[in-house]
Amino acid sequence: MKLALLGYGKMGKEIEKIALQRGHSIVLKINDQNLQDLTDVNLKKADVAIEFSTPETSISNINYCFNVNVPIVVGTTGWLDKWDQIIRECKMKDQTLFYASNYSLGVNLFFTLNKYLAKMMNNYSASYDADITEIHHVHKKDKPSGTGITLAKELIEYFHSKRQWVNEPSQNKNDLLINSIRTDEVPGTHTVRYFSDIDDIEIKHIAHNRKGFALGAVMAAEWVRDKKGVFGMEEMLADSVIS
Repeated sequence: MKLALLGYGKMGKEIEKIALQRGHSIVLKINDQNLQDLTDVNLKKADVAIEFSTPETSISNINYCFNVNVPIVVGTTGWLDKWDQIIRECKMKDQTLFYASNYSLGVNLFFTLNKYLAKMMNNYSASYDADITEIHHVHKKDKPSGTGITLAKELIEYFHSKRQWVNEPSQNKNDLLINSIRTDEVPGTHTVRYFSDIDDIEIKHIAHNRKGFALGAVMAAEWVRDKKGVFGMEEMLADSVIS
């Protein structure tokens, strides 16, 4: 499979390594130093584009792929205020978008565990409060992280004493705090905590490096190549289990 990498920073380079190991080729690599190389002709050489750039450039990259009929796998977060608009464009133009806030298999298992625990804890919402802490490297552009927001939305769906997430401490008991910490070169640590005067219950995922994210992104590109529509890790993992 021929891949275009839209965003060639640390994640892009890790994705390149994994892709080459799995027998794919990289036909286009774009970063802020060679934006002039992002042309229709160059992009059409790819079977799938993998997008890990910045929140500011991701929307234009997605639309560019839609316009030249190239499926796109997006790992950039921080642009979801435009989600509805992008989905309409994707469906109207009969294009392909695969988006995940996190491509790690372990994190997606963690998402499932998060929902299960929230359902259990909902029976004890009078006794326990909840919060989320997400830690990432100092270069991460968005705060909170897409993974932190996904965890928060899942928790709120099932733990009914929380109505919305906030990124700063709040006096409103219905607010779910996402603590965002940016330090060193941490790939990503996420902790969901339920706490009371008596005890705490925590679940945590710690990424040791970027390999898991990169592998998931390449697997998503392999899976989505010949499909049309909007997809995520849930569909890919379900399909893998069924097959």
